[in-house]
Amino acid sequence: MEQKMLTLEKFEEASEVVKRVASETKLVYSEYFSAQCGNKVFFKPENMQFTGAYKLRGAYYKMSTLSKEELEKGVITASAGNHAQGVAYAAKSFGAKATIVMPTTTPLMKVNRTKGYGAEVILHGDVYDEACDYALKLTEERGATFIHPFDDLTVATGQGTIAMEIFKELPLVDYILVPIGGGGLATGVSTLAKLLNPKIKVIGVEPAGANCMQESFREGKVVTLPSVSTIADGTAVKTPGSLLFPYLQQNLDDILTVDDVDLVVAFLDMVENHKMVVENSGLLTVAALKQLDVKNKKVVSILSGGNMDIITMSSVVQQGLIFRDRIFTVSVLLPDKPGELSRVADVIAKNSGNVIKLEHNQFVSINRSAAVELRITIEAFGTDHKLQILDALESGNYRPKLVRTNI
Repeated sequence: MEQKMLTLEKFEEASEVVKRVASETKLVYSEYFSAQCGNKVFFKPENMQFTGAYKLRGAYYKMSTLSKEELEKGVITASAGNHAQGVAYAAKSFGAKATIVMPTTTPLMKVNRTKGYGAEVILHGDVYDEACDYALKLTEERGATFIHPFDDLTVATGQGTIAMEIFKELPLVDYILVPIGGGGLATGVSTLAKLLNPKIKVIGVEPAGANCMQESFREGKVVTLPSVSTIADGTAVKTPGSLLFPYLQQNLDDILTVDDVDLVVAFLDMVENHKMVVENSGLLTVAALKQLDVKNKKVVSILSGGNMDIITMSSVVQQGLIFRDRIFTVSVLLPDKPGELSRVADVIAKNSGNVIKLEHNQFVSINRSAAVELRITIEAFGTDHKLQILDALESGNYRPKLVRTNI
């Protein structure tokens, strides 16, 4: 069965099957990002999928190919995120028992959501690899079917249905940007895109701190990274899929990498300009837009998911405001006498700065008449405005010094 996958016939079959459960996420044109990069940018918002990510597609299609006996024995997988929810929901649709092994470090929200779809959740190991080893052991013991998060050609065919939908809406698409973790989504999308139009450029995007596919391409074989470090946890993969690798070598035109800082800023841009919550892995294709060395092309960025916990979200928003110079902290020294605080506040107010936090330290120096430290966290409109406020404080002889913002 696996060897006959990734054909146009199978992609068409998968598209019909997946329609039963997946939303046909309509393309969203982005005026903001189009203006930023000089191309016509469209988003494929899989963050709006029922389970919050594209993973439902591959899991559901895989289960549709299982026999009645196999479904009765149940399915098992290992995942800390979107694949877990995709498998759990798909299994519920087919009336099959799903067991999901998740690392013990998985956020409670993800555990509860997976349980909410009716799956049995087992917490095991500190990292995905340990959870996966245990899941494979259970699969053998129970005679169940293991559904790999990415290294499975049937699953990859299901993920490729995204490309079918893109073509229906935008037949003359020039570039498709696709996130890469293990490579399942990229395999399905790039293979189908090239079958439908060999001239299309499909570009994979990885986190700079987890560029396992880029390194594998350089070596011409699957390699394992010694470690990964990225806030894009959904694509923090050390070893890409070996079954998928030949397809990616053939169908991917390039691989770009994105730094965490760029993901943070992209999150802010998506929330402010599109009112959409997209998880860090889904933002890879947004952050990579500025790296495209082309103009006036029709570009589709696949937003792979939107499952982000609130704590992470608030942290990313704060960091994004800091990186964009929308929030900064400045230290000024002033004499310890009445009226000095209001004079500093007046300088900031006249330059339209908004004070959001004040820290007053009288013990910064022995000579209190010469030096009381005031740390002021200020909201600004951006870099130019920040520099304007700093210049005004400098002109007032407050000797402002920027300090690391911690809000």
